[in-house]
Formats: sequence, structure tokens, C-alpha cells
Amino acid sequence: MAHAADKISIEDAQKELRELAVRIGEANAAYHTHDAPKISDAEYDALKRRHSELEAQFPELVSEDSPSQKVGAAPLPGFEKVRHQVPMLSLGNAFTEDDVRGFVQGVMKFLNLSESPEFVAEPKIDGLSLALRYENGELVYAATRGDGRTGENVTANARTINEIPKSLRGAPDILEVRGEVYMHQSDFLKLNDENKEKGAKVFANPRNAAAGALRQLDARITAERPLRFFAYSWGQVSEPLSGSQFGALERFQELGFVTNELTKLCQSVEDMLRVYDSITQKRVELGYDIDGVVYKVDPLALQDRLGFRSTTPRWAVAHKFPAETAWTRLEKIDIQVGRTGALSPVARLTPITVGGVVVSNATLHNKDYIEGRASDGSEIREGKDFREGDWVEVYRAGDVIPKLRDVDLSKRTSDAAPFEFPKACPICSSPALQEEGDSTIRCTGGFICDAQVIEKLKHFVARNAFDIEGLGAKQVEQFFNDGWVRTPVDVFKLGENYGAKAERPLERRDGWGPKSAENLFRAVEAKREIPFHRFLFALGIRHIGESAAKLLARNFVTWEALRETILSAQKRSGDAWETLLAVDGIGDRAAEALVESLEDPRSRAAIDELVGVLLVLPDEGIQNSGSPVAGKTVVFTGTLTKMTRAEAKAKAESLGAKVSGSVSAKTDYLVAGEAAGSKRTKAQSLNVTILSEDDWLSLIAT
Repeated sequence: MAHAADKISIEDAQKELRELAVRIGEANAAYHTHDAPKISDAEYDALKRRHSELEAQFPELVSEDSPSQKVGAAPLPGFEKVRHQVPMLSLGNAFTEDDVRGFVQGVMKFLNLSESPEFVAEPKIDGLSLALRYENGELVYAATRGDGRTGENVTANARTINEIPKSLRGAPDILEVRGEVYMHQSDFLKLNDENKEKGAKVFANPRNAAAGALRQLDARITAERPLRFFAYSWGQVSEPLSGSQFGALERFQELGFVTNELTKLCQSVEDMLRVYDSITQKRVELGYDIDGVVYKVDPLALQDRLGFRSTTPRWAVAHKFPAETAWTRLEKIDIQVGRTGALSPVARLTPITVGGVVVSNATLHNKDYIEGRASDGSEIREGKDFREGDWVEVYRAGDVIPKLRDVDLSKRTSDAAPFEFPKACPICSSPALQEEGDSTIRCTGGFICDAQVIEKLKHFVARNAFDIEGLGAKQVEQFFNDGWVRTPVDVFKLGENYGAKAERPLERRDGWGPKSAENLFRAVEAKREIPFHRFLFALGIRHIGESAAKLLARNFVTWEALRETILSAQKRSGDAWETLLAVDGIGDRAAEALVESLEDPRSRAAIDELVGVLLVLPDEGIQNSGSPVAGKTVVFTGTLTKMTRAEAKAKAESLGAKVSGSVSAKTDYLVAGEAAGSKRTKAQSLNVTILSEDDWLSLIAT
């Protein structure tokens, strides 16, 4: 959960998200595909948590290939692939009691409940997820989770596990049981001892041993391993198992499956936290590994209403065990300048190991955070500031650059002076100013600040922008410092200016040769055609991340249409301004940034020159999914009585509609609840179709 004090500029967030995506991807492949994790569970959870915090703080940065949009990792090539009829999704995480309370409050708010529903609490087993499909009572296949949609067929191996029934009596005609394959710690130690004597592979932990056993191409090897199975969920079923999560688990027991005996039904969030504390105390004595407690809304009817996000259910969360911290010396505070001019302080630390990783740098967020203040002026860390030479507590909350949590004043030296945040940019000496309402201090140098220009160019060629192979951050800095690339359009002149026939050909430079230079020029030429949303994201406009770029591309279809609207919105009023704001997910800040991007003559000229050497491909726009509201723009106003606004919006979007926050001439439907006000009046003046809540429910039911 992001805190008020956790302020970070959008360009730094974008950079950190890219780095986090790489680390999470590598960790997923090591854990899910190769059963050989390279980092601890706590560190992995911290990476995921920080990634979620940043995406929650900057939703415009969420991309299709974000780790938050994926589950697990690609299946191994040695197994037949199985497509899950119902995706096997991961769970969102909670790390504190406040996170758990926030989860429960979020459920209540989404469903408009005045009292908490019942929840089921159960240990989160640290094993390998498995789906078992039964047809007419017979086990027909077993599949790993894989990437959440496609897994590996490990049926022969699963049949060797005693706790997995081969046939069922009294089960629905189609039943997919989901659970966790794991190994007892005593069995794991015995297996490793035997392997040591044989000179065979020694496993790092029981989870690795269980996963490796289940994914053997020879089922006879699996049969030799003491694997076990807990059932806790289900996928496709031909008839309901029960009306509740707890009832479904009881049904599993009747069918012959083992469920976890520590599973409890909870009446309140206090009950949930008591179960967490109880399981935490018993953790050492369980005999098998767990890494938290899972809470699930018990009534299945409420689970159905809550539905799913892209990769996680709204009705469940994993309350994870805490990560590690460590103390070390804060040697120096450096200032880095980002793409939009943000001055970001970074702590240089005496290297220390935290959660199995050596840490030497940590983010300090902004001036307020260093001084012990939140963005609203309230104290954090009891008002204690950070100073060079301090003894500080480091924790890994998922950052590639971790955070500082506290400072030990008893070890502060008498000559430790408060840190003075620069009033001028350390790169170009331009004034560094703080806008009202912005916690970040920014360099005002713009085009004269080399640091900003370099970071913009790095962003331009980044993976989720133009993604030019062979042109990374190192090459961008090299070409900039040599004067070869100063603006984005210069990238597309590299071959013309520095090809084999040029006066200063790239192939003669250190680190380059004829082949590598030609490969780069070819990669640049291949990117002269680019989808509209990637082009827009690559421009590096403040507040316009990947999600916002896709929303704008989907709504305006072509760059020319968006450009015309932006130029017509210079007065921040009128139809063009309202058209920008009508795109759901584009608020005042993003609209202002779009207008500013073309307001500056130099910026507009640079973008126009770039467009002149490219083919920006139109977006496909909203696709018709066959529902009566697919492609329609819908606005909700007033008080809805049969569902909350959030539930109504989620339902509309799932049917292919565009949900907007304001009424315009492009609005197709205004759904007016009780006490509808100015939006209804405006809709009437624009002849927009106005529906009651019942009319809306009837429409989407057809």
C-alpha cells in the first residue's frame, strides 16, 4: 500500500517499473519454469509489492506486458500444453494489518455493504499450484499453472501422489479441483540426505524439491518422491459445489481430498487477524512451508459480484509474512535529474545484505522525506531527518533501489549537518523549483539541461516505446555526448549521417564494427512504422504513461486527430478540452500535460519533425464484442441502488463499453441514479440517451 510519504516522480517511477519488470520476470522464470529460485520469497514479494505500489500511484504507467498483467511464467517445452478453461490467477498481497483492513473495506465499498461479509482464512502453502480435471468422476488430466492460461500436462506424475484421488463418487460431471503440491520438511531433509550419498542434486528448499518432482518427464522418478496435495479451490464445474467457500472445502473432503485443518471461518477482520497470529505462532511446528495466510470472501454469490481484476480476484488476498531489514551507514546523499527535471535524492550506503541481496543505494524520494515530513506536512519517523553519516535502517519494500525506514539518533555525530537540498540544477545550474501541490523539486532548464534530454532520449528508445534493438541507455549517452543524437529525429538520421560511407562512420568507433553498426541501422529503419499508442508513450509527456497512451489512442484512433484536439484545447476550456477530459482515465493533470507538450513551439516542432520521418499506425479503436454496449461511451451519475458505481463501471468495461467521467457530445448513454444533477442536465441539452438504473440493467442483460 503506497503511503503519503512515498512520493516519487513519474519518470523515476517509470524507470523503476522497467527495472522491477526485468527482475520479476527473471524471478518468475527461475521459480515457475526452472524450479530454481534465485531470490527469497520475501524479496520476491517485496518486488511485487513495490511494483503494485508504483502502478497504483501512477495507473498511466500500467502496460500490457507489466508483471501485474501476468501470472507465473511460460510452461516448459518438454510437456504437452494444457489450456485452462478458467484462468489460474495469482493473489493480491497484504503485508500489514492496515492492508487487511483496507482489503475488507474495499470489498464492502465495492458491494455497498454496511457490515463485513464472512471470510475464510487458510494457510498459504509454499508449493506448486496444480489443477485436476475430473469428468464423470474420473481424473482426465492434471496441469500446472504455467502462465495462468496455459500450463503443463503432468497427469502421469500427479497420478503417483497418494492424496490425489484417481476417481470420485458423487462429484459433478465436470469438476476441476485446484490446490498445492508440496513436500513435508522431514521428507525433504531425508531426500536431500539420500541425494548427497548418491551424488545427486541437492535441493534448496521443499518447494523446489516438490516442483522438480512433479515436473519430471519420467513419472517413475515422481513416484519415488513423497509428494502431498492440499485442495483449496476450483476452476470449471458443471454444477455448484456449494453456496460458500467453506462449504466447497467441506465438499472436497467428502469427495476424498485433503484440505488444510487450520482453515477457519471468520466473522470479522478481527477474526481474520487472530487466525493470522495463530498460524504465525504455529508456523514452525507445521512440518511444511507456508508464506502467509489467504483470506477469501465466503459467500460465492458475493465472489461472483466482486469478480476479477486482470490477474487477481477482488474477493481474495494473501496476508504475507514480513520481510527483512538491516542497519548501515548513510555515507552520502546524491541528487539525480530525471526526464521531466525531477531532482531525486539517492542515499549512498555502506554495503549491507538485506534479504539475501547486497544493498548499497536507497531512494530518499524527495526533500520532505529527507526532512522527516509527509507531503501534507505531518511528521514521519517522529520528525527525524536523514543526514550524511547517519546510522540508518534499510528495508526492501520491492525497490530495485530499496528504502530507508528509520535513523538511530544515538549514533549521530555532533558534526552531522542537515542536508541542504539544491536550489539549482546540479547539471545545468537552472533554478530548481517546486510547483504548488507537487512534492517534487524540478529543474527548469528544459532543453538546455543535458540530464533531462538524455533521459528523454533513453525513454524514447526504451522497450515499451520504440524498442530499438542495440540502442540502449549506454549507446544513447555515447551518441549524445558526441553530438550525434540530440533529438528523437536524430535517431532516424544515424544511418544517413554515420553509415559506412559517412565521414565519421559508426563502424570505426571503439566497440563497433561493420556488422554491429549495420544491425543498428537496420533496427532503426524497422521502427519507422510504429503503433500510435507506442509513439505517444515514447514522446515522454509527463503523466502520459502506457495505459494513458493506449486510452488516448483507442479514443482518437490517429495522432492527427489527437494533435488537432490538443491544439484546439489551448485555452483549457471548450469542446476540445472537454473531449480530452471525457476519456476515462485522463484527468486534469494529464490533459494539461498534453496541451503543454504542443504549446511550446520548440517541442511542437520537434514532434512534427519526428512524425515527418515516421508512419504512425492508426489504433484499431474499440472493438465490438457483440454486447449491446460494446464501443459505446457510458457515464454514470447519481446514486445507484442495485450496485455500487465501481461495480457498475467494472461491468460496463467487461462488456466493451468506454466509461467516462464527464458528459460530452460523444457520450452514448448517461445512466442516472437517484439525485442525478448537472450531468443529467448537460446530457439533456446534448440529446444524450438517459437511462435509469433499471433501464441499464435491462440493456446489458439482452
